[in-house]
Amino acid sequence: MQTLQHLFKNNKAWAESILKEDPDFFLRLSKLQAPELLWIGCSDSRVPANEIINLAPGEVFVHRNIANVVVHTDLNCLSVIQFAVEVLKIKHIIVCGHYGCGGVAAALEDKDHGLIDNWLGHIKDVSRLNQQELNNLDDTDKLDRLCELNVIEQVSNVCNTTIVKNAWKNEVDLHVHGWIYNIENGILKDLIETPISGQSTFV
Repeated sequence: MQTLQHLFKNNKAWAESILKEDPDFFLRLSKLQAPELLWIGCSDSRVPANEIINLAPGEVFVHRNIANVVVHTDLNCLSVIQFAVEVLKIKHIIVCGHYGCGGVAAALEDKDHGLIDNWLGHIKDVSRLNQQELNNLDDTDKLDRLCELNVIEQVSNVCNTTIVKNAWKNEVDLHVHGWIYNIENGILKDLIETPISGQSTFV
């Protein structure tokens, strides 16, 4: 049986390096979780939330799934949003997609991918609703644009959850953002922000 001992060695080295810089880091971290950000991102291993925005453990509450989709029947995602908004009192929800997303690319393909096709149906809906715009693009631009449109759609879905709508109704200081990450250069792009009013501002 492989026990992945090298990962335990990596973990020990990482913890020791943290303690060398800040001996009380883990003690403080264990006593309080108070992030101001909820990150809803893709499960892609190349898109680690904390590293991309250079924040330490404890500063970002994270939910990830294939193609950063927010579905109103997904109790996992909704529970994360509710805990973040109502318990942690976060101030910003960030939906972050990325260019070259495999889930978005699969949604554009006309072939069977198995069980995941049920999940990708949500992205196919985004493609269908924006078909006229997408049909005028070549394959590379089409994928990039659908990655962006998917983020924008998921921001709308976040804003239409009862959790966020009730927060705004109660004048909670909560903003929803749509970002996209470029794996080729490591840079984020701001696509959309929805302030407390619920009115979207496209960038």
